[in-house]
Amino acid sequence: MHLNTLKFQINDGIARITLSRPDDANAINLTMAQELLQTIITCDVDRNVRAVLLDAEGRLFSAGGDLGHLAKAGDTLPAILKELTATLHAAISHLARMRAPVIASVQGAAAGAGFSLACACDLVLAAKSAKFTLAYTKAGLVPDGSSTYFLPRLLGRRKALEMMLLNPVLTAEEARQLGLVNRVINDDNLRAESLNLAAKLGAGPTNAYAATKRLLLASSQETLESQMALEASAIAEIAADSDGQEGIAAFLEKRQPHFQG
Repeated sequence: MHLNTLKFQINDGIARITLSRPDDANAINLTMAQELLQTIITCDVDRNVRAVLLDAEGRLFSAGGDLGHLAKAGDTLPAILKELTATLHAAISHLARMRAPVIASVQGAAAGAGFSLACACDLVLAAKSAKFTLAYTKAGLVPDGSSTYFLPRLLGRRKALEMMLLNPVLTAEEARQLGLVNRVINDDNLRAESLNLAAKLGAGPTNAYAATKRLLLASSQETLESQMALEASAIAEIAADSDGQEGIAAFLEKRQPHFQG
């Protein structure tokens, strides 16, 4: 697979997608959106992929959309933005619904669509020096990249509006306290800790993880009773597969399970 804006590899069931425009703050242009969609779909359909790590080269995770490129678009700007967002949003949809758990590893700034991309991942690890901000309305724009979906669910409507209207810059610890980040890690240890977590998830019950993700995504649209019906269906299905059987046996035998994914 030839890529210009990303690096991509799969080793031992762990897929690693690395944003690779470090000289341009890993800003998301149409090429990067297309390559994100391509690599994410590759991970989604490969049953051997059991965890995905999304990280970035350079000082920043991502400064968001490539505003420098957009500023040169002239009358074609609306069409360019429609194509860019359609592609990026398709990538994020596949990312959020992917069977394998997805970890974002964030260093430096995650701004705009970079922030949105991190919010769409299942777990977020951040370096102590990381910063998070939306900054869309600061540039006279409107949030995209799934942020208007995920942020109200993560923060509540009032805090999400504060983030979108006032554009505060959050430290990694502030983001953790708000529930946007799972763990804050010393900068020098971020890469190793992120890979260790990916390996831990990669050794887990992938089908159970996938079903859990589906249940959480569905929960905001379901009633209590319909959500519990989905839970009942999911646990019955997962308990019957090989990893479910192995997990039950290991629990009863007081040993570590060996999941096959």
